[in-house]
Amino acid sequence: MAAPIRPALGLAIVGLGAALAPLDIAVNVALPAITAHFGLALGDVQWLVICYVLVYGSLMLVCGKLGDLVGHRLVFRVGLGLSAIGCAACAMAPNWPLFLWARAGQGIGTALALACGPALSTSLYPESQRTRALAGFTASQALASTIGPLLAGVLIEVWDWSAVYWFRVPIALGALALSGLLPAPRRDNRPFDALGAVLLACCMSALLLALVLSQRAVPTWQPLALAIGALVGIAIFVRHENRFDEPILRPALFADASFAIPNLLSVLTNLANFAILLLTPYYLVNVLGLSAAMSGLMIALAYVGGTAGAPLAARLVSRFGQRPTAFAGIVVVGISLMVLGYTTKDTPLPLLAAMLLVEGSAYGLLVVAYTDIVTGTLARRDRGVAGALALVTRTLGIVSGASVLSALQARGAAGIDGVEGFLAGYRFAFMAAGGGLLAALLLSCFWPRAWFRR
Repeated sequence: MAAPIRPALGLAIVGLGAALAPLDIAVNVALPAITAHFGLALGDVQWLVICYVLVYGSLMLVCGKLGDLVGHRLVFRVGLGLSAIGCAACAMAPNWPLFLWARAGQGIGTALALACGPALSTSLYPESQRTRALAGFTASQALASTIGPLLAGVLIEVWDWSAVYWFRVPIALGALALSGLLPAPRRDNRPFDALGAVLLACCMSALLLALVLSQRAVPTWQPLALAIGALVGIAIFVRHENRFDEPILRPALFADASFAIPNLLSVLTNLANFAILLLTPYYLVNVLGLSAAMSGLMIALAYVGGTAGAPLAARLVSRFGQRPTAFAGIVVVGISLMVLGYTTKDTPLPLLAAMLLVEGSAYGLLVVAYTDIVTGTLARRDRGVAGALALVTRTLGIVSGASVLSALQARGAAGIDGVEGFLAGYRFAFMAAGGGLLAALLLSCFWPRAWFRR
């Protein structure tokens, strides 16, 4: 029998494989070059992001459940293999339709590998060190998010847009080769809820697509019809899950406010936090006059903060508990966003950098503590579903944030031209995001068990 792997080494292997998802931020840097290569209209290139998010977002929970049943290592390895193939296929795609098919395949690989990342991380450590494992996984994700856009700029300069896909192929294959060292649990003989999986994937796809289309110039009835269809599908899914002995996810969990509220606040925090990725780059370039490279470096500071906040969260959770730590993280995120909204063209760069670091660190606190809440609530045999649920709330927040924050910025800038108009909209969006988040958190205090019990 092989000797057990050292936990730190195992966590590094899982972090390397799961890093393929946050490294996809590099694609954003390559969007102008991809648009030119395929001769696309500006609106068309957005489908590159949409089809990827739709696929992995809709399959995440199903993949987590598969990991619980057939083994997290097996699902993780299949995901790494598909990710390598998908990235290579994107880089070599001869035309736009084939590129999108390859992108969808990459999304399947991401769902399989990423969904099982948190579960594999916690399996490497004793249960008493679960938070430490989740902190390590979160830090690796934040670090990859920091490296992705910086590396992309260099690769595109010395190669071309395809480099943002090619550089992930050896990472995926390297993680795949090393993943054989990870523990392989026995297969679980529980039945797989195939109908529930199909219903859930369809509901998630419809909901995410409704959120995406709400940002675009399409007839209003299209996103509305998709949203209604998603809600009807969710009702059917809940009814089916309540009747199935081994459901994908037990709906009864969300009847408990102490579980439902942290999940809802995770969605809202990710929605508000997306203001930095969506709007701050325009502020840095158009208001402060920074170069694209310097702008990317400033945005990366939020992820540097997240990398630092994750291990801090592990210490705070052990001392104060998961829920107070998550609560504190949300408070600081909300306040930081409101403060960032009042930056102007005269704001010193060191001060702005410090604010981004603080906001990113607070977000790291929330992610670790919230993931620990979900992981601790579900049974140990459902660790894949728990980790996937924590990642799904992030996806829902980001996708809805793109729509909500764009509308808020436009509302705040209405009737004001030029830089002053942008700043007015920027301030309005950040104040609404941060203030709305704090208001939602205050409202949740009517159910104090959601936050103030260990």
